[in-house]
Amino acid sequence: MTGKATPLLAEAIRDIGTDVAALFDALLPVPEDPRARLVEAMRYALLGGGKRLRPLLVTATAALYGVDRSAALRVGCAIEAIHVYSLVHDDLPCMDDDALRHGKATTHLAFDEATAVLAGDALHDFAFEILADPVTSGDPFVRAELIQVLATASGWNGMAGGQMMDMVAETTTFDLHTITKLQQLKTGALLGASVELGAVLGRVPQEGRAHLRGYARDIGLAFQIADDLLDHEGDAEKAGKAVGKDAAAGKATFVSLLGPDRARDQARMLVDQAIAHLGQHGAEADLLRDLARFIVERDH
Repeated sequence: MTGKATPLLAEAIRDIGTDVAALFDALLPVPEDPRARLVEAMRYALLGGGKRLRPLLVTATAALYGVDRSAALRVGCAIEAIHVYSLVHDDLPCMDDDALRHGKATTHLAFDEATAVLAGDALHDFAFEILADPVTSGDPFVRAELIQVLATASGWNGMAGGQMMDMVAETTTFDLHTITKLQQLKTGALLGASVELGAVLGRVPQEGRAHLRGYARDIGLAFQIADDLLDHEGDAEKAGKAVGKDAAAGKATFVSLLGPDRARDQARMLVDQAIAHLGQHGAEADLLRDLARFIVERDH
C-alpha cells in the first residue's frame, strides 16, 4: 500500500507483509507427490502480494488487549486465506473473468481453471484448519468463537451473500440502500470480522465490542467507496488489476449513485466516524486511526 501512510502505519504495513508471507511459506510446504500443483497454486495466490489489510486489522486490534502477536498473526493469516480464496474464485471466467490480480496473471491463467477452483476450495479449508489448531489458542472456547465469527462473515450472510448480490447487480438496478447492503456483506463482512477476531483473541465480551464493530462498519464502507473511486478514476498499472469494469458492466456503485465528489465526502465522513468510535482508547489505537485515514487516501 503506497500513498500517505504515516511512519507508524508504513512500518506496520512492512512488518505485516513480511510476517504473513513468512508464516504462509512455513505452513504450506510443497509436497513431493501429485498434490504439488495444487499447493503451488495456493502459494501463488497467497504470496502474490496484496495489501494484507485484514491481517493488519487483526493484529492491531489484538494488540489493544495485549494479545501475543504470533497468535494474532495466525488468525490474520486465516482470514487472509479466506480473502484470497474469494479472489481466486472471483477472477474465474464464470464470475468476473479477470486476467490480472496484483499485477500478475490470475491463478486460473497461471495454472488452469480446475486447479484454481481446487486451490480456492483448499484455501477456504486451510483458514479453519489454522483457527482450529491449539497452537492458535489453547482455549477451545476461543477457538470455537474464532471459527464461528469467520464462518459467518464468509458465508451466505457475509461475503458469499454479497458476491451473489453483486452478480445480480449486473442485470438489476440497485438503489443506494441495496448497494450499501451489498458492500457491507461483500467487502465489509471480512473487514468487520478482522476487528472482531482480534477482540475474540483479547477475550473482550460481546457487550464490550460495540465500538469496535462501529469502527469496522465505517471503515468497511469507506474502503468500498474508495475502491469505487479508484475503479472510476484510477490507474490500472497502480491498481494491479483492471479498472472501469463496474461502469462497463452497468453496475450501480457509490460513485455512480452519488457522483465522485459526494462519494469522496461520504468516505471522509465515515472515516471520521470510525475514528470517533475509538475515543475510549488512547495512543495504543493510533495504528487503527492511521489505517482508517489511509483507506481514503490510498492509490490502489
